[in-house]
Amino acid sequence: MACLRSERSSSPRARFHWALPARLGILGAALALAGCNTVLMHPSGDVALQQGQLIVVSTILMLLIIVPVIVLTFVFAWRYRQSNRAADYQPDWDHSIQLELVIWAAPLLIIIALGAITWISTHTLDPYRPLRRLDANRPYSPSAKPLTIEVVALDWKWLFLYPDQGIAVVNDLAAPVDMPIEFRITAETVMNSFFIPALAGQIYAMPGMETQLHAVINHAGDYRGFSANYSGAGFSQMHFQFHGLSAADFDHWVQAVKAGGGSLDRAGYLALQKPSVSEPIHRYGAVEAGLYQAILNRCVAVGTPCMHDMMSVNHSTPTTGMRQDTAASMAMAPDAMVMPAPGTHPHRD
Repeated sequence: MACLRSERSSSPRARFHWALPARLGILGAALALAGCNTVLMHPSGDVALQQGQLIVVSTILMLLIIVPVIVLTFVFAWRYRQSNRAADYQPDWDHSIQLELVIWAAPLLIIIALGAITWISTHTLDPYRPLRRLDANRPYSPSAKPLTIEVVALDWKWLFLYPDQGIAVVNDLAAPVDMPIEFRITAETVMNSFFIPALAGQIYAMPGMETQLHAVINHAGDYRGFSANYSGAGFSQMHFQFHGLSAADFDHWVQAVKAGGGSLDRAGYLALQKPSVSEPIHRYGAVEAGLYQAILNRCVAVGTPCMHDMMSVNHSTPTTGMRQDTAASMAMAPDAMVMPAPGTHPHRD
C-alpha cells in the first residue's frame, strides 16, 4: 500500500512535467504557423484571391457570434460561481423580450449576410464563367480571346495541350501573366481533381466529360499544381509546375517546346496513357489535329466508335426492347460494360 500511495502521489507531478513540454510545443507550433505565408490566403491569381477573401469574410461573420458566446460562457461561470455571494440571484426569472431579440436577431442577420455573400460569390466565381477582370483595378472584355489549354488527367501524370500554339507538354504548364486562361479539363480513366492553389479552386477531371475553369495569374513565378483527388498508387507523385511568365518569356517557352519536342499523335498518346509514376517532363512540338476531342470522346484507338457519334445514333434511332435513357447511358460509357481481366486494372487490383 505504501508503494501504491507513493506512486499515486508522484503521478500528478509526473503528468505536469510531461504536459508542460507538450503545451510549449503546441504553442511554438501555433506561433510558427502564424508566420506562414499560406498560398490559399496569399495567392497570385485574381480568382484565388477572391476565394481567399470569401473565406476571410465568412470566418469573421461567424466569429461575430462565436466569440461573444465563448466570452460570455466564461463570464457567467465566473460571475455566478458558488463563492460569489454578491451575484444577483433571481430563481423566478424565466423570460426577457430584449434578450430573446438579441439571441435570435444576431444569428439571423449573420445567416442572411452569409447567404447573400455566398449567392453572389457562387455566380461571380463560377469556373465556367469567362473572366470580366484581370484584377480589382483592371477590367477585361469577355469578347477578348483567352489562352486555351486542354488538360487531360492520366495515370499518374498530366497532359497539357495548347491548341492555338500546336504544342503539348507532360507535367509542365506555363501561361502569360495577366492573360486570362480557359482550361478545358477531362480524364482518361478515373476521376481526378485539377488544382493550382495559387491560381484558382480545384476542378474535377472525369472520363468522357469536360469541365472548365477560367482563371488568370497576376504575378510571375513558379507555382505548384497537383491532383487533389485520390486516384490510385501513383497519386502522391501526380504533380506539376505552373510557370507564370511574361508575354515575351511565354513566347520563348513555346518556341523552345516546338524546337525541342517531338510529335504527339494517337499512337503516341496510347503509349503515354499507360500508368507510370514520377513521369518526367515530355515536350511535343506538334500535335495531331483532333486529338483532344478523340480523348474526350474516348475514341483515340483506331476503329473505336466515338462517344458523341454513339449518342447521336441512340437519340435518332429507337432501341428495340431497351429504354432510350438506358441506351444513352451505355453509349456514354461503352467501356463500363466490359469487366477488366484480373490484375489489369491499376485502380482496382
